[in-house]
Amino acid sequence: MATIQELMNLDGRVSVVTGGATGIGLQMAKGLAEAGSNIVICSRRVEVCA
Repeated sequence: MATIQELMNLDGRVSVVTGGATGIGLQMAKGLAEAGSNIVICSRRVEVCA
């Protein structure tokens, strides 16, 4: 049976997170990055994306 890490392995994948500068979007971006994904964050406020 596969482990959670094997099921959520996103190595080499790209994830786009809209609204990823704060709140739930930011936490999703962090989780996807921990799973190995390259992250693109889209936000209306560029200054908070840094």
